[in-house]
Amino acid sequence: MRLPAVNPEPHPSSYYAATRREAAEFPVLSNEVRSDVCVVGAGFTGIATALTLAERGYNVTVLEHHRVGWGASGRSGGQMLGGLPGEAALEKYWGRSHADTLFELGYRGHDIIAQRVREYGIDCDLKYGAIDVALRPWQAEQLKRMHEALCLRSMESQVRLVPAGELPELLGTDKYLGGLVNMRNGHLHPLNLCLGEARAAVDLGVSIYEGSEVTGIEHGPQVLVRTSQGSVRADTVVLAGNGYQHLEPAVLGGKVFPAGSYIVATEPLDSREVAQINPLALAVCDMNEVPDYFRFSTDNRLLFGGRCNYSGREPRNIERTMLPRLRKIYPNLADKRIEYAWGGNIGIVVNRVPLLGRIGANVFYALGYSGHGVSLSHAFGEVLADAVAGNSGKMDVFARIPHRKIPFGQKFGSQMVALGMLYYRLRDLL
Repeated sequence: MRLPAVNPEPHPSSYYAATRREAAEFPVLSNEVRSDVCVVGAGFTGIATALTLAERGYNVTVLEHHRVGWGASGRSGGQMLGGLPGEAALEKYWGRSHADTLFELGYRGHDIIAQRVREYGIDCDLKYGAIDVALRPWQAEQLKRMHEALCLRSMESQVRLVPAGELPELLGTDKYLGGLVNMRNGHLHPLNLCLGEARAAVDLGVSIYEGSEVTGIEHGPQVLVRTSQGSVRADTVVLAGNGYQHLEPAVLGGKVFPAGSYIVATEPLDSREVAQINPLALAVCDMNEVPDYFRFSTDNRLLFGGRCNYSGREPRNIERTMLPRLRKIYPNLADKRIEYAWGGNIGIVVNRVPLLGRIGANVFYALGYSGHGVSLSHAFGEVLADAVAGNSGKMDVFARIPHRKIPFGQKFGSQMVALGMLYYRLRDLL
């Protein structure tokens, strides 16, 4: 029997939480249920995987510690970007043998998102158009190489190099040395996308339980997934926790580290200011290893994010931390009110290659997107569904990549990652 809806832990305060369009809440798991597949985590990876499996006829149960979209999926910059993090490591291991598969996978999530927005009527402000911008001469050269590579992939009609002289008209600032517009990329309201997909999954028979933290997993031909008040017995389990993942430490511990990313949202700007700053409403991301990123919301707020924190400590005042960075790019916005400020953890892998694989015969996992989770989580949801059905070819491309564990536990490991990232921050500055 399904219990009445409960309110475990609300979504953290943010612009996204304040403008969510789906009001559904889900019960706490309080008994034992039987399912073909149990998905642990109700962010993009978990919900996208559950929806794909439901579309293919599987009986699916999703367990979420907090609320659907509570983690990075509901707090991110909302940039839908193509490509794969960790491409250098992937190419070093595989050579060019899987280049076509990896390129297609890097954009596959875009197609899945667009199809679901249409098919399920998800109102998530999906808009196309993004630009990578260079702050250093070597980054501008890198953009040229990226442009050439995308043109070789038949994307010449969707990408355009922008010289430094044109950027003030396009972005209302003279801080950048070049840009690469990609109209296949885009941006959206991430929490509304995740909640809309959850609603679609439930309509197809998926059971979602919130406030149901997984406390243990018992492996076997059927896996028993325990929570504090109930359990799920399933043929297959998918772990989808990303930056908040803590299960199966013997395999996954020390490989993925939480990195804090922070965003502020201004008061709505008027149409003149919007036309001056970003008339094409592009999603913008700079080329630094520790990047800043920004875009307009549909109600003309500037959503400005960045400053990854690898130490595990959230700034005492996110607004005070982020405002100098915003004002450096747009000093003309210095007097604008900041009406929302929030942050959350994304999952970082040292070599940047996401973790995708299996434990034993029937426990799968996908996590560690290193900031590319909006689109890639949807592509991996499809790859995981294929693996559940016995087709693990694409998953194995990632599963065979060696990942080193950073020793001495997650806390000390995060400090080591923070020291390593300090090098890249200094390189960005120099």
